[in-house]
Amino acid sequence: MNQPMNQPMNPQMTHHLVVHPVDPYVVETLRSLGGKWVHLETTRGRIEGCIVDCKPDHVVLDNRGKKIFVRICEIVWIMPE
Repeated sequence: MNQPMNQPMNPQMTHHLVVHPVDPYVVETLRSLGGKWVHLETTRGRIEGCIVDCKPDHVVLDNRGKKIFVRICEIVWIMPE
């Protein structure tokens, strides 16, 4: 059973596995702050707004009627107001 390293063991199993990282502590923190105004530092800069929804992969903020969707994996820190 000598096979090259770059060949799959079973040629019928050549599907891709998609991994979605979830940070349960950040999700739980955001959910506990639902309805509150927060400042989020992301890898792209600071965003602020009221948390209106939180899913395992993103949080929804409302900033004066404008909805902002932020990927949780992009959040560096959270500061409630």
